Amino acid sequence: MPWNSCSNKLCLLCIVLLQLSGSNGKTNTAAQQNVLLLLADDAGFEMRSYLNKICQTPNLDKLAKESLLFNNAYTSVSSCSPSRSAILTGLPSHQNGMYGLHHGVHHFNSFDNIQSLPKILKRNNIRTGIIGKKHVGPSIVYPFDFAHTEENNSILQVGRNITYIKLLVREFLSQNKTQPFFLYVAFHDPHRCGHTHPEYGNFCEKFGNGDVGMGTIPDWNPVYYQWDQVKVPYYVQNTEAARRDIAAQYTTISRLDKGVGLILEELENAGFKNNTLVIYTSDNGIPFPNGRTNLYDPGLAEPMMMSSPIHGHRKNNVTYSLTSLLDIVPTILDWFNATYMDEDSNEVSFPQLTGKSLLPLLLEEPTENNTAIFASQTHHEVTMYYPMRAIRTKRHKLIHNINYRMPFPIDQDFYVSPTFQDLLNRTRNHQFLPWYKTLKKYYQRPEWELYDLKYDPEELNNIVSKPSAKSIFVELEKRLSDWLETTKDPWLCAPNSVLENIGRNSNPQCMPLNNLDD
Repeated sequence: MPWNSCSNKLCLLCIVLLQLSGSNGKTNTAAQQNVLLLLADDAGFEMRSYLNKICQTPNLDKLAKESLLFNNAYTSVSSCSPSRSAILTGLPSHQNGMYGLHHGVHHFNSFDNIQSLPKILKRNNIRTGIIGKKHVGPSIVYPFDFAHTEENNSILQVGRNITYIKLLVREFLSQNKTQPFFLYVAFHDPHRCGHTHPEYGNFCEKFGNGDVGMGTIPDWNPVYYQWDQVKVPYYVQNTEAARRDIAAQYTTISRLDKGVGLILEELENAGFKNNTLVIYTSDNGIPFPNGRTNLYDPGLAEPMMMSSPIHGHRKNNVTYSLTSLLDIVPTILDWFNATYMDEDSNEVSFPQLTGKSLLPLLLEEPTENNTAIFASQTHHEVTMYYPMRAIRTKRHKLIHNINYRMPFPIDQDFYVSPTFQDLLNRTRNHQFLPWYKTLKKYYQRPEWELYDLKYDPEELNNIVSKPSAKSIFVELEKRLSDWLETTKDPWLCAPNSVLENIGRNSNPQCMPLNNLDD
C-alpha cells in the first residue's frame, strides 16, 4: 500500500479520535489553556440578562450572550471570606476552616494543610494571579505567583479603580505568553462602604467620579439613577430610603460592569480570548435584608456565566441545572486536566470534593433527579455567631438554625445602611413598613425552617410542623446530615448532642445532652 494512502488514513483516524474526545467536553489543549475568574463582591442580579431592565450593564450582558447563563447557581455560604475560601478550595467553610471574616479582629483562616487552586495549579506548572480583594489566608494556603491585593495595595485601588485594575491585568498577561494561567480578578464593587469609607457614599458610588475630593477613574463614566425608578427586590422594603440605597448600588454596579468590559478587552488584545475559559459570579447575596449572611435564596442565589472558547460549546444559552460555587474548583481542575491531590503526597487521607465539574453543561443540559445543593454558615463578623446549615432542591429548602435561641445578628456594614436604619426607625416609631416581614420575625427564627419553593418562593410559610411535610423533612434532614458527615462538620451534632467516640473501634456518634426543653 502506498505510504501516502496510509498517511491519509492515519490523519482521518486522528480527526475521528479528536472528535470523539470532544464528545465528553474534552478537546485539544490549544483551546483549553487558561482560566479567567471574575468575582463581584456582594453583587446580585442587577443586569438585563437577569431581567433587570433598569440597571445598565452592557458589558455583563455582552458576556452573557457569549456564555452559558446559570439560572440556579448558589453560593455555599453567604459571607465574604468563607465564600472566597470555598470558591478557591472547593471545600465548605466548616471544612476548610474559614469560619468567618479573615481581616482585622475577626482573624479567621483556613487550615494550613488545605489544598487551594493556586497551590494545585502551581504544582501543575500553571501560572496564577490575583488582582483585587483576597480576603482569605494564610498565605501558605493561597500562594499566588502574581498578587496585587489589599495585602500590598489600597483595596479601593485594586478593588474599585478599574483603570488601575485594567493596567494590572495587562501587566500579568504580558509577562508570559506561553505558560497556561489562572487569573482571578476579585472586584470590591459593589460592596457597601458606609462603615469603612462613608466619605465616598454608601456603596463608594462617589469614589473616582470626578467630583471635588473624590478623584477620577479615567475609564469610568458613572451612571446615575432616579430613586423612584429602581427595581426593588421582593425581600427589601419599598420605601424611599431603600430605593435611594439601591440607586447608589446601581451606580457602583456601573463601575463593576465597565471593569469587566476592560478586562475582557485586555484579554482579547493580548491574544488570549480564543483559549481562555471565563467565569463570572459573585461571592454572596446583596447586602440588604434577607440577603448577605442569610441562607434564604436572596443570600445564596448568585449570578453566574461561563464563556468557553471551544467551538460547539453552548453560548447565549441558559442552564437550569442546580449549581454550587463549590463546583468551581472541580470545573477548573477538569479544564486544566489537573488532579486535586499530588500523587507524590504523603497525606494518608485528604478531603473529598463534593462539587462537580460544570464542563459537561457546556455541551448539553443534564437530566436531574432531585439534585441538591448545600450551604453552611457559622460566622460573618466574629461576634455574629449564628451557625446555620441548609439543603436546597429545586422544590424544597430546609434550614437548620443551630443557634436559634439567639436573635439573628446584624453586621456593621448593614447596620449603618439607610435601608436597615429605615427598618429600625419605622419599627421603633411604629410607622407603616411596606415589607413582607417584621424585624421581630427577622430576628427570631425557629430551629428548623422548611419551605415549598414551588408555592412559596419568598420563603414565608414554614411547613416544618405540618404532618403532610414530615416525610420531606425526614428525607432532607438525612441528606443534609450525610453531607455534613462527609465534609466533617464540627457542628454535626449541635445543638443538642456532642460528637464522641464510644468504644475503641466504633465510629463517632452524636451523644445526647438533654439540654433542650421538649
